This record gives sequence, structure tokens and C-alpha cells, in this order.
Amino acid sequence: MTENTPLLEVREVSTHYGRIQALRGVSLHINEGELVALVGNNGAGKTTLLHTICGVQASSSGDVLFDGASITEVRADRRVRMGISQVPEARQVFGPMTVEDNLLMGAFTRKRKEALEDMDRVYSLFPALADKRRQNAGTLSGGQQQMLAIGRGLMAKPRLLLLDEPSMGLSPKITDDTFETIKSLRESGTTIFLIEQNASSALAVADRGYVLETGEVVLADTGQALLRNKKVKEAYLGMS
Repeated sequence: MTENTPLLEVREVSTHYGRIQALRGVSLHINEGELVALVGNNGAGKTTLLHTICGVQASSSGDVLFDGASITEVRADRRVRMGISQVPEARQVFGPMTVEDNLLMGAFTRKRKEALEDMDRVYSLFPALADKRRQNAGTLSGGQQQMLAIGRGLMAKPRLLLLDEPSMGLSPKITDDTFETIKSLRESGTTIFLIEQNASSALAVADRGYVLETGEVVLADTGQALLRNKKVKEAYLGMS
């Protein structure tokens, strides 16, 4: 990747579910080391965009580039091996499996020895998981399951971490803790694309942000500038 090449670039991507168009010519980019937020209401197309980037959902037109090369036709599992890791909406941990086995599932593309070494990093980031490593994931609290989902995503050793609605269903205190964790990951050099309905929290930690409405990017700026934007305040922050 050259100095001026984004790590991820989405070019004029449209996506359909049958006759329903979910994305309409979306373009955005993420530079290495950035934390970029995508905010918008339910139904705006945020998760669809994430699935298109991951390869779970095929695009109808446009191009997705990773490290300067098109990955539009690349299978989802290959994209993981290339360094794109997703933390899904609503956590989706494997409830009957232990915390440790959930983490190992995140490292399915890697050698076991390397994965076990990285597990220590996850446990240092989330000490509560270390204490419960032999416990079934389904017995964890919502906040602990979110820690586990993020930890599982990190076990893939991603170059780009995609976070889909990490605050969903969490209490305000746990939401604050989750965003502090996201901020610390960014400060440690992890490149993050944060998809979030909680616009104020997401934009507060983001280097840059995009606003998605009915499948289209309608605003793009720094996180702080979007927080001050009148339209964003009225539509997403409940301020006039």
C-alpha cells in the first residue's frame, strides 16, 4: 500500500435485495490507523454496507478495494484471511462453547500456536474474560459478551476491524466502557470502521465520519465537525 492509498475504498457501490435497492452509489474510504464511523438510523443500510465489504452480501455495481486491490469478487473467507474481521451486530457469540473456544473460533485462519499467543493480548484487554475463560459464553452478561465478540474479532489479527452496532442492547455505563475500549484499540494502531446508531458516542471517538440515509452517503467530515453539524444535531443527537 502506498502512502496515499486508503486501506479500504468503497467506490460507487450499490446493493440490492431482489428489487429493493439497499445501497445507492456509496463511496467512502478508510486510511490505515484511522477510526472511521458510519452513523444513520435503522434501515439506512449500515449493516448492508458492512456485509458488502465483508463479502457476505454481493454488490450490484461498484467496486470494493482493500490495500489498493479490488476484492469485489473475492469470497468472504478469503477477505478474512486478507485481514478484514467483523464483530457482528448483537454480538452473536457461540453460547454453548466456552469463552476460550469462542476466541479460538476467531482465529480459524491462523496457526493454533500463534492464536494462543494472541489470546493473552485479549485477556489483558478484557480481564473479565480471563476470569471466565472456562465458562460457557451464553452465561456471560451482555457487556461481557460484547467484550468476547470484540476479542474474537481481534483474534483474526485484522488489518481492518469492522464493528457493527457495538452499543446495541447495552446499559449506558457498559456503552461508555465499550467506547473507551474502542478508543484504546484505535490508539494502539488498530484500523476501525465503526457502524453505529449511537451517533454522539461514535462521532466523539472517530477521526472521520459518514452519515448514511436511505442507502446514500449524505454527509462526510471529521467526527468533531459532524458533531457540530446542525443537521446531525437535529436528526441524530436530538438537539436543535
